[in-house]
Amino acid sequence: MTDALKRLSEEGVAIWLDDLSRKRITSGNLAELIDQQHVVGVTTNPTIFQKAISSGDGYEQQLADLAARKVTVEEAIRMITTADVRDAADILRPVFDATEGQDGRVSIEVDPRLAHNTRATVAEAKQLAWLVDRPNTLIKIPATRAGLPAITETIGNGISVNVTLIFSLERYREVMDAYLGGLEKAREKGLDLSKIHSVASFFVSRVDTEIDKRIDELGTDEAKALRGKAAVANARLAYEAYEEVFSSDRWSALEKAGANKQRPLWASTGVKDKAYKDTLYVDELVAPNTVNTMPEATLVATEDHGEITGNTVAGTYEQARADLDALAKLGISYDEVVQLLEDEGVDKFEASWNDLLKSTEAELQRLAPSEG
Repeated sequence: MTDALKRLSEEGVAIWLDDLSRKRITSGNLAELIDQQHVVGVTTNPTIFQKAISSGDGYEQQLADLAARKVTVEEAIRMITTADVRDAADILRPVFDATEGQDGRVSIEVDPRLAHNTRATVAEAKQLAWLVDRPNTLIKIPATRAGLPAITETIGNGISVNVTLIFSLERYREVMDAYLGGLEKAREKGLDLSKIHSVASFFVSRVDTEIDKRIDELGTDEAKALRGKAAVANARLAYEAYEEVFSSDRWSALEKAGANKQRPLWASTGVKDKAYKDTLYVDELVAPNTVNTMPEATLVATEDHGEITGNTVAGTYEQARADLDALAKLGISYDEVVQLLEDEGVDKFEASWNDLLKSTEAELQRLAPSEG
Protein backbone atom coordinates (compact mmCIF):
# COMPACT_ATOMS: atom_id res chain seq x y z
CA MET A 1 0.00 0.00 0.00
CA THR A 2 1.13 3.55 -0.74
CA ASP A 3 0.33 6.82 1.04
CA ALA A 4 -1.36 8.07 -2.14
CA LEU A 5 -4.66 8.88 -0.41
CA LYS A 6 -2.83 10.85 2.29
CA ARG A 7 -0.86 12.76 -0.35
CA LEU A 8 -4.05 13.43 -2.31
CA SER A 9 -5.63 14.93 0.81
CA GLU A 10 -2.54 17.02 1.48
CA GLU A 11 -2.78 18.44 -2.06
CA GLY A 12 -6.21 19.85 -1.16
CA VAL A 13 -8.37 17.13 -2.72
CA ALA A 14 -11.19 15.97 -0.42
CA ILE A 15 -11.81 12.22 -0.85
CA TRP A 16 -15.50 11.33 -0.82
CA LEU A 17 -16.98 7.87 -1.28
CA ASP A 18 -19.49 7.54 -4.12
CA ASP A 19 -21.57 4.85 -2.43
CA LEU A 20 -23.86 4.25 0.53
CA SER A 21 -25.83 1.31 1.88
CA ARG A 22 -27.22 0.31 5.25
CA LYS A 23 -24.74 -2.56 5.45
CA ARG A 24 -21.87 -0.13 4.96
CA ILE A 25 -23.21 1.89 7.90
CA THR A 26 -24.07 -0.93 10.33
CA SER A 27 -20.98 -3.06 9.66
CA GLY A 28 -18.65 -0.21 10.64
CA ASN A 29 -17.20 -0.11 7.12
CA LEU A 30 -17.98 3.59 6.58
CA ALA A 31 -16.39 4.53 9.92
CA GLU A 32 -13.34 2.44 8.95
CA LEU A 33 -12.97 4.20 5.59
CA ILE A 34 -13.10 7.56 7.37
CA ASP A 35 -10.58 6.41 9.95
CA GLN A 36 -8.11 4.66 7.64
CA GLN A 37 -8.66 5.74 4.02
CA HIS A 38 -8.96 9.52 4.42
CA VAL A 39 -12.64 9.50 3.32
CA VAL A 40 -14.28 12.77 4.41
CA GLY A 41 -17.67 12.65 2.64
CA VAL A 42 -20.26 10.46 0.94
CA THR A 43 -22.32 10.95 -2.20
CA THR A 44 -25.43 9.02 -3.18
CA ASN A 45 -27.66 9.01 -6.25
CA PRO A 46 -30.79 7.12 -7.36
CA THR A 47 -28.70 4.34 -8.95
CA ILE A 48 -26.69 3.79 -5.75
CA PHE A 49 -29.87 3.56 -3.65
CA GLN A 50 -31.55 1.27 -6.17
CA LYS A 51 -28.62 -1.17 -5.94
CA ALA A 52 -28.43 -0.96 -2.14
CA ILE A 53 -32.13 -1.42 -1.41
CA SER A 54 -32.68 -4.05 -4.13
CA SER A 55 -29.94 -6.15 -2.49
CA GLY A 56 -32.25 -6.22 0.55
CA ASP A 57 -29.31 -6.34 2.95
CA GLY A 58 -30.32 -4.60 6.20
CA TYR A 59 -33.61 -3.14 4.97
CA GLU A 60 -36.06 -5.95 5.74
CA GLN A 61 -37.15 -4.79 9.22
CA GLN A 62 -37.80 -1.21 8.15
CA LEU A 63 -39.64 -2.42 5.03
CA ALA A 64 -41.80 -4.71 7.20
CA ASP A 65 -42.64 -1.79 9.52
CA LEU A 66 -43.48 0.43 6.55
CA ALA A 67 -45.64 -2.33 5.05
CA ALA A 68 -47.53 -2.65 8.35
CA ARG A 69 -48.24 1.09 8.24
CA LYS A 70 -49.42 0.79 4.61
CA VAL A 71 -47.36 3.76 3.49
CA THR A 72 -47.09 4.63 -0.21
CA VAL A 73 -44.04 3.36 -2.08
CA GLU A 74 -42.76 6.96 -2.50
CA GLU A 75 -42.98 7.56 1.24
CA ALA A 76 -41.26 4.23 1.93
CA ILE A 77 -38.32 5.12 -0.31
CA ARG A 78 -37.95 8.52 1.31
CA MET A 79 -38.04 7.02 4.80
CA ILE A 80 -35.40 4.42 3.87
CA THR A 81 -33.01 6.72 1.98
CA THR A 82 -33.19 9.58 4.49
CA ALA A 83 -32.54 7.11 7.34
CA ASP A 84 -29.32 5.99 5.63
CA VAL A 85 -28.24 9.57 4.93
CA ARG A 86 -29.00 10.64 8.51
CA ASP A 87 -26.96 7.77 9.95
CA ALA A 88 -24.07 8.42 7.58
CA ALA A 89 -24.20 12.13 8.48
CA ASP A 90 -23.92 11.24 12.16
CA ILE A 91 -20.87 9.05 11.48
CA LEU A 92 -19.26 11.91 9.53
CA ARG A 93 -20.19 14.61 12.05
CA PRO A 94 -16.72 14.74 13.69
CA VAL A 95 -15.19 15.46 10.24
CA PHE A 96 -17.81 18.16 9.64
CA ASP A 97 -16.97 19.81 12.97
CA ALA A 98 -13.20 19.52 12.45
CA THR A 99 -13.36 21.12 8.97
CA GLU A 100 -15.84 23.83 10.02
CA GLY A 101 -18.50 22.44 7.70
CA GLN A 102 -16.47 22.05 4.54
CA ASP A 103 -16.30 18.24 4.63
CA GLY A 104 -18.07 15.50 6.59
CA ARG A 105 -20.90 15.87 4.10
CA VAL A 106 -23.50 13.39 2.84
CA SER A 107 -25.44 14.12 -0.37
CA ILE A 108 -29.00 13.06 -1.17
CA GLU A 109 -30.70 13.72 -4.49
CA VAL A 110 -34.09 15.23 -5.21
CA ASP A 111 -36.50 12.91 -7.04
CA PRO A 112 -34.98 12.76 -10.57
CA ARG A 113 -38.48 12.89 -12.11
CA LEU A 114 -38.54 16.56 -11.03
CA ALA A 115 -35.39 17.48 -13.00
CA HIS A 116 -37.33 19.75 -15.40
CA ASN A 117 -39.63 21.32 -12.80
CA THR A 118 -38.08 24.25 -10.92
CA ARG A 119 -40.78 24.79 -8.33
CA ALA A 120 -41.13 21.10 -7.43
CA THR A 121 -37.33 20.76 -7.14
CA VAL A 122 -37.17 23.64 -4.63
CA ALA A 123 -40.05 22.15 -2.63
CA GLU A 124 -38.36 18.73 -2.64
CA ALA A 125 -35.02 20.24 -1.54
CA LYS A 126 -36.74 21.89 1.45
CA GLN A 127 -38.52 18.64 2.32
CA LEU A 128 -35.32 16.57 2.16
CA ALA A 129 -33.39 19.06 4.29
CA TRP A 130 -36.21 18.92 6.87
CA LEU A 131 -36.49 15.11 6.75
CA VAL A 132 -32.77 14.39 7.15
CA ASP A 133 -32.40 17.24 9.65
CA ARG A 134 -28.59 17.22 9.80
CA PRO A 135 -26.41 20.30 9.20
CA ASN A 136 -23.91 18.23 7.19
CA THR A 137 -26.34 17.24 4.43
CA LEU A 138 -26.03 18.43 0.84
CA ILE A 139 -29.16 18.34 -1.33
CA LYS A 140 -28.34 17.24 -4.86
CA ILE A 141 -29.99 19.21 -7.65
CA PRO A 142 -29.27 18.37 -11.32
CA ALA A 143 -27.81 21.15 -13.48
CA THR A 144 -30.64 21.08 -16.00
CA ARG A 145 -32.07 24.29 -17.42
CA ALA A 146 -34.88 24.11 -14.83
CA GLY A 147 -32.39 23.16 -12.12
CA LEU A 148 -30.44 26.44 -12.33
CA PRO A 149 -33.12 28.72 -10.78
CA ALA A 150 -33.87 25.93 -8.27
CA ILE A 151 -30.21 26.04 -7.17
CA THR A 152 -30.40 29.82 -6.67
CA GLU A 153 -33.65 29.54 -4.70
CA THR A 154 -32.42 26.65 -2.52
CA ILE A 155 -29.10 28.34 -1.68
CA GLY A 156 -31.09 31.53 -1.04
CA ASN A 157 -33.06 29.57 1.59
CA GLY A 158 -29.82 28.71 3.36
CA ILE A 159 -29.80 25.05 2.25
CA SER A 160 -26.43 23.64 1.14
CA VAL A 161 -26.42 22.10 -2.35
CA ASN A 162 -24.47 19.56 -4.39
CA VAL A 163 -25.13 20.49 -8.03
CA THR A 164 -24.98 17.29 -10.08
CA LEU A 165 -24.84 16.13 -13.71
CA ILE A 166 -22.61 18.92 -15.03
CA PHE A 167 -20.91 18.02 -18.31
CA SER A 168 -20.37 21.27 -20.22
CA LEU A 169 -18.16 24.26 -19.47
CA GLU A 170 -20.96 26.66 -20.39
CA ARG A 171 -23.39 24.97 -18.02
CA TYR A 172 -20.76 24.93 -15.29
CA ARG A 173 -20.40 28.70 -15.55
CA GLU A 174 -24.20 28.98 -15.27
CA VAL A 175 -24.07 26.78 -12.15
CA MET A 176 -21.50 29.05 -10.50
CA ASP A 177 -23.62 32.06 -11.44
CA ALA A 178 -26.69 30.35 -9.89
CA TYR A 179 -24.71 29.73 -6.69
CA LEU A 180 -23.55 33.34 -6.41
CA GLY A 181 -27.11 34.49 -7.08
CA GLY A 182 -28.32 32.24 -4.27
CA LEU A 183 -25.73 33.63 -1.86
CA GLU A 184 -26.82 37.17 -2.75
CA LYS A 185 -30.44 36.23 -1.97
CA ALA A 186 -29.36 34.65 1.32
CA ARG A 187 -27.42 37.80 2.22
CA GLU A 188 -30.48 39.96 1.53
CA LYS A 189 -32.44 37.76 3.96
CA GLY A 190 -29.79 38.23 6.62
CA LEU A 191 -28.74 34.56 6.62
CA ASP A 192 -25.28 33.50 7.83
CA LEU A 193 -23.39 32.85 4.58
CA SER A 194 -20.62 30.97 6.38
CA LYS A 195 -23.09 28.16 7.07
CA ILE A 196 -23.97 27.65 3.39
CA HIS A 197 -21.79 25.25 1.38
CA SER A 198 -21.90 23.89 -2.14
CA VAL A 199 -20.03 21.62 -4.53
CA ALA A 200 -20.45 21.45 -8.30
CA SER A 201 -20.27 17.86 -9.57
CA PHE A 202 -18.50 17.90 -12.92
CA PHE A 203 -18.78 14.47 -14.55
CA VAL A 204 -15.63 12.98 -16.01
CA SER A 205 -15.52 9.39 -17.34
CA ARG A 206 -18.77 9.56 -19.31
CA VAL A 207 -17.23 12.28 -21.52
CA ASP A 208 -14.45 9.92 -22.62
CA THR A 209 -16.90 7.04 -23.09
CA GLU A 210 -19.02 9.05 -25.53
CA ILE A 211 -16.20 10.83 -27.36
CA ASP A 212 -14.03 7.69 -27.63
CA LYS A 213 -16.99 5.93 -29.24
CA ARG A 214 -17.05 8.63 -31.93
CA ILE A 215 -13.26 8.48 -32.30
CA ASP A 216 -13.44 4.71 -32.83
CA GLU A 217 -16.09 5.20 -35.52
CA LEU A 218 -13.72 7.54 -37.38
CA GLY A 219 -10.94 4.96 -36.98
CA THR A 220 -8.06 7.14 -38.26
CA ASP A 221 -4.67 7.29 -36.53
CA GLU A 222 -5.18 11.04 -36.05
CA ALA A 223 -8.47 10.37 -34.25
CA LYS A 224 -7.11 7.47 -32.16
CA ALA A 225 -4.33 9.70 -30.81
CA LEU A 226 -7.04 11.67 -28.99
CA ARG A 227 -8.62 8.70 -27.18
CA GLY A 228 -8.89 9.26 -23.44
CA LYS A 229 -7.99 12.95 -23.57
CA ALA A 230 -11.35 14.73 -23.70
CA ALA A 231 -12.59 14.08 -20.15
CA VAL A 232 -9.45 15.29 -18.41
CA ALA A 233 -9.18 18.30 -20.74
CA ASN A 234 -12.81 19.21 -20.07
CA ALA A 235 -12.39 18.95 -16.28
CA ARG A 236 -9.17 20.95 -16.30
CA LEU A 237 -10.87 23.77 -18.21
CA ALA A 238 -13.69 23.64 -15.66
CA TYR A 239 -11.10 24.29 -12.95
CA GLU A 240 -9.81 27.26 -14.97
CA ALA A 241 -13.38 28.63 -15.02
CA TYR A 242 -13.64 28.06 -11.26
CA GLU A 243 -10.43 30.02 -10.64
CA GLU A 244 -11.73 32.86 -12.78
CA VAL A 245 -15.19 33.13 -11.17
CA PHE A 246 -13.89 32.83 -7.62
CA SER A 247 -11.40 35.62 -8.08
CA SER A 248 -13.99 38.08 -9.46
CA ASP A 249 -15.20 41.28 -7.77
CA ARG A 250 -18.67 39.77 -7.41
CA TRP A 251 -17.20 36.87 -5.46
CA SER A 252 -14.96 39.11 -3.33
CA ALA A 253 -18.01 40.99 -2.00
CA LEU A 254 -19.64 37.69 -0.98
CA GLU A 255 -16.42 36.34 0.51
CA LYS A 256 -16.16 39.45 2.70
CA ALA A 257 -19.68 38.61 3.94
CA GLY A 258 -18.45 35.15 5.02
CA ALA A 259 -19.36 33.04 1.96
CA ASN A 260 -17.64 29.77 1.03
CA LYS A 261 -16.36 28.95 -2.44
CA GLN A 262 -18.34 26.34 -4.35
CA ARG A 263 -15.77 23.59 -4.80
CA PRO A 264 -15.48 21.67 -8.07
CA LEU A 265 -16.24 17.99 -7.44
CA TRP A 266 -14.95 15.38 -9.89
CA ALA A 267 -17.77 12.86 -10.30
CA SER A 268 -17.93 9.64 -12.31
CA THR A 269 -14.23 9.02 -11.70
CA GLY A 270 -14.36 5.24 -12.06
CA VAL A 271 -12.52 4.39 -15.29
CA LYS A 272 -14.83 2.63 -17.78
CA ASP A 273 -12.23 1.71 -20.44
CA LYS A 274 -9.81 -1.04 -19.37
CA ALA A 275 -7.21 0.39 -21.78
CA TYR A 276 -6.72 3.28 -19.33
CA LYS A 277 -5.06 3.26 -15.94
CA ASP A 278 -7.76 2.73 -13.30
CA THR A 279 -6.66 5.84 -11.37
CA LEU A 280 -6.54 8.13 -14.44
CA TYR A 281 -9.28 10.49 -13.23
CA VAL A 282 -7.66 10.81 -9.83
CA ASP A 283 -4.00 11.19 -10.82
CA GLU A 284 -4.69 13.76 -13.56
CA LEU A 285 -7.13 15.97 -11.64
CA VAL A 286 -5.20 16.95 -8.53
CA ALA A 287 -5.83 20.60 -7.63
CA PRO A 288 -6.44 22.57 -4.43
CA ASN A 289 -9.96 22.98 -3.05
CA THR A 290 -11.49 20.16 -5.12
CA VAL A 291 -13.41 17.01 -4.22
CA ASN A 292 -13.00 13.62 -5.88
CA THR A 293 -15.93 11.29 -5.19
CA MET A 294 -14.79 7.76 -5.91
CA PRO A 295 -16.49 4.39 -6.15
CA GLU A 296 -14.80 2.00 -3.70
CA ALA A 297 -12.86 0.21 -6.47
CA THR A 298 -11.22 3.52 -7.48
CA LEU A 299 -10.48 4.36 -3.84
CA VAL A 300 -8.75 0.99 -3.36
CA ALA A 301 -6.84 1.34 -6.66
CA THR A 302 -5.66 4.84 -5.72
CA GLU A 303 -4.49 3.65 -2.32
CA ASP A 304 -2.61 0.78 -3.96
CA HIS A 305 -0.96 2.43 -6.98
CA GLY A 306 -2.21 5.99 -7.44
CA GLU A 307 0.51 8.40 -8.63
CA ILE A 308 0.01 11.64 -6.75
CA THR A 309 2.77 13.96 -7.92
CA GLY A 310 1.39 17.33 -6.88
CA ASN A 311 -0.94 19.67 -8.75
CA THR A 312 -1.65 18.11 -12.16
CA VAL A 313 -4.08 20.83 -13.33
CA ALA A 314 -1.99 24.01 -13.11
CA GLY A 315 -0.32 24.92 -16.39
CA THR A 316 -2.41 22.51 -18.49
CA TYR A 317 -5.12 24.82 -19.86
CA GLU A 318 -3.47 25.52 -23.22
CA GLN A 319 -3.01 21.80 -23.93
CA ALA A 320 -6.57 21.06 -22.74
CA ARG A 321 -7.96 23.63 -25.19
CA ALA A 322 -5.78 22.20 -27.98
CA ASP A 323 -7.14 18.69 -27.29
CA LEU A 324 -10.78 19.84 -27.46
CA ASP A 325 -10.03 21.92 -30.59
CA ALA A 326 -8.47 18.86 -32.26
CA LEU A 327 -11.67 16.89 -31.60
CA ALA A 328 -13.74 19.68 -33.14
CA LYS A 329 -11.53 19.59 -36.25
CA LEU A 330 -12.35 15.87 -36.57
CA GLY A 331 -16.04 16.83 -36.69
CA ILE A 332 -16.85 15.68 -33.14
CA SER A 333 -19.29 18.23 -31.74
CA TYR A 334 -18.57 19.13 -28.10
CA ASP A 335 -21.96 20.81 -27.66
CA GLU A 336 -23.82 17.79 -29.02
CA VAL A 337 -21.90 15.37 -26.78
CA VAL A 338 -22.38 17.30 -23.54
CA GLN A 339 -26.10 17.86 -24.17
CA LEU A 340 -26.55 14.17 -24.95
CA LEU A 341 -24.74 13.25 -21.71
CA GLU A 342 -26.90 15.59 -19.63
CA ASP A 343 -30.09 14.16 -21.15
CA GLU A 344 -28.86 10.59 -20.68
CA GLY A 345 -27.77 11.34 -17.11
CA VAL A 346 -31.25 12.52 -16.13
CA ASP A 347 -32.85 9.57 -17.96
CA LYS A 348 -30.56 7.03 -16.24
CA PHE A 349 -31.31 8.38 -12.76
CA GLU A 350 -35.02 8.43 -13.55
CA ALA A 351 -34.86 4.82 -14.78
CA SER A 352 -33.04 3.80 -11.58
CA TRP A 353 -35.68 5.60 -9.51
CA ASN A 354 -38.46 3.80 -11.37
CA ASP A 355 -36.68 0.46 -10.81
CA LEU A 356 -36.40 1.35 -7.13
CA LEU A 357 -40.14 2.15 -6.98
CA LYS A 358 -40.97 -1.22 -8.54
CA SER A 359 -38.65 -3.33 -6.38
CA THR A 360 -39.69 -1.51 -3.17
CA GLU A 361 -43.36 -1.89 -4.01
CA ALA A 362 -42.86 -5.64 -4.54
CA GLU A 363 -41.14 -5.90 -1.14
CA LEU A 364 -43.89 -3.93 0.61
CA GLN A 365 -46.51 -6.26 -0.88
CA ARG A 366 -44.51 -9.35 0.09
CA LEU A 367 -44.09 -8.15 3.68
CA ALA A 368 -47.61 -6.74 4.11
CA PRO A 369 -49.33 -8.40 7.11
CA SER A 370 -52.37 -10.48 6.27
CA GLU A 371 -55.67 -8.85 7.21
CA GLY A 372 -57.37 -9.90 10.40
